[in-house]
Amino acid sequence: MGEVYRASDTRLSRDVAIKVLPAEFARDAQLRARFEREARAISSLNHPHICMLFDVGQQDGIEYLVMEYLDGEPMTERLARGPLPLSDVLRHGIEIADALDKAHRTGIIHRDLKPGNVILTRP
Repeated sequence: MGEVYRASDTRLSRDVAIKVLPAEFARDAQLRARFEREARAISSLNHPHICMLFDVGQQDGIEYLVMEYLDGEPMTERLARGPLPLSDVLRHGIEIADALDKAHRTGIIHRDLKPGNVILTRP
């Protein structure tokens, strides 16, 4: 639903990910509300396999979320190189299931779980 960019938090000297609601979506009240619900959902979760939300805001009519930058690659890119070894499938599967369990126990359903939304971080 948004475009994600890598940025630098100059105050805290760290990389962050900024998710921006595209202008054509920002004009739609329902999509703006969905973006805000996403921010609330992310901020209510604290789990090692769910990225953290640092800030939410609007600048010059642009809605944005500032999130933890995850150093890794989307699962889509990894899968494009071929199948994962069974040990990686099991490890990632357990991590994803654990994160989903945490979300579900707090009443949050991830409605867009797909390989492009899973970042495989470097160990």
